[in-house]
Amino acid sequence: MGVPAEGETIQIHSYKHNGQIHRIWEETTVLKGTKTVIIGGNDRTTVTESDGRTWITREPAIVYFHSQYWFNIIGMLREDGIHYYCNLSSPFVYDEEALKYIDYDLDIKVFPDMTYILLDEDEYEEHRKLMGYPEVIDKILKANIEKLTDMIHQRKGPFAADFIDKWYEMYLTYRKF
Repeated sequence: MGVPAEGETIQIHSYKHNGQIHRIWEETTVLKGTKTVIIGGNDRTTVTESDGRTWITREPAIVYFHSQYWFNIIGMLREDGIHYYCNLSSPFVYDEEALKYIDYDLDIKVFPDMTYILLDEDEYEEHRKLMGYPEVIDKILKANIEKLTDMIHQRKGPFAADFIDKWYEMYLTYRKF
């Protein structure tokens, strides 16, 4: 598994457990790339859904992927503050094509006041049965929900007060206008 270079533009590919593509983000600028952590930034990037529909993100975002965590975090910079969208997922892999992960349906939406809600539990249960998620995956995901909510409560990692702002400032140094 390679490591993308700082300043490099990469795609992000999200898959489902059955191997089918779920979603592709066309352009994300790598702000930090190691074997353990990839932090990127994007703004108004094209997203392609599995059915071919496309849409464009509305605001700047900082994305955080960790090779040891079964989640990834998107910090979106909006007028009323930073909103986070956390995907429960496999740890990332990176190859020459893209940064890749498996999306496991469950999401946590975190608001600027750091309150949060768990989303898509029905979708998770449906897909768990349909795609046959192994019991070990279910246990790993539940443990990572706990890890993620602990990080939110403790304001650790991407939830730390200055994390998103710091990385957004770096993103602006690469941004093409």
